[in-house]
Amino acid sequence: MISITINGREIQTEKDTPLLQLARSKGIGIPSLCFHQALLPYGACRLCVVEVTRGARTTIVNSCAYPVREEGISVETNTPQLRKIRKIIMELLLARCPEVEIIQKMAAGLGVKERRLPGKTDTASNTGRNNGNENCILCGLCVRVCREVIGKEAISFARRGAEREVATPFYAHSGDCVGCTACAFVCPTGAVKVEDRRGGIFISPWNTEISYTACVMCGVPVGPEAAGRYLKDKLSTLNLPADWLQLCPGCRRKEIAGKEGKYSFIKHKGEVDYG
Repeated sequence: MISITINGREIQTEKDTPLLQLARSKGIGIPSLCFHQALLPYGACRLCVVEVTRGARTTIVNSCAYPVREEGISVETNTPQLRKIRKIIMELLLARCPEVEIIQKMAAGLGVKERRLPGKTDTASNTGRNNGNENCILCGLCVRVCREVIGKEAISFARRGAEREVATPFYAHSGDCVGCTACAFVCPTGAVKVEDRRGGIFISPWNTEISYTACVMCGVPVGPEAAGRYLKDKLSTLNLPADWLQLCPGCRRKEIAGKEGKYSFIKHKGEVDYG
């Protein structure tokens, strides 16, 4: 265990714990838009900056990407300099995404009451591009969850500079997408949307449409067809029935009840197994 100080409070922690994660676990609030515990630190939004003092030297670091490794360091999370940095970042985000609710709320919380910077103007042609999405802050959460958690690369960063965006290859339907919708789940601004359509789902702005698999017993939609194919190999070690991924939850229960008996959890002499 390592002992450090955060805002004058001594805290014990395990070595290599990310500073942002440690602070939040102790009830110390640090703003962030690109951090998720299931993903590797990325440091895109820069809102989680803190001051770290080691001896006589104080530096400003991204707390999400700063693993605690040294005994006795001192951390400050809300100094005047940090508030000034965060306000500038929020003004930039407001200029990029003025209509996003979470950006507006965070800006107000940091004392940014009006947008001084001009809004984003895209003079480049959008022909063949899907960006037109002014709600994206390029946090990279969608790209990283697709690669690190799902094990796919259906989307990635494209272009450079002011035209940088997240897109599918060639701005078309991505054959690598399994329809898990994890990208929409982790998106902090709602830039990624999932729309239910007859027989499937449509994920924008990726221009990706995935068909549903229908339950082989009752015909109710079970889930994205591509996800079923992807999970088939993943679940092979669980010794599940061959048609398990083609059954809806209700029919799965019927299948189990039919094979093992409706009251298989009841033991002899009326004893119930709770384990």
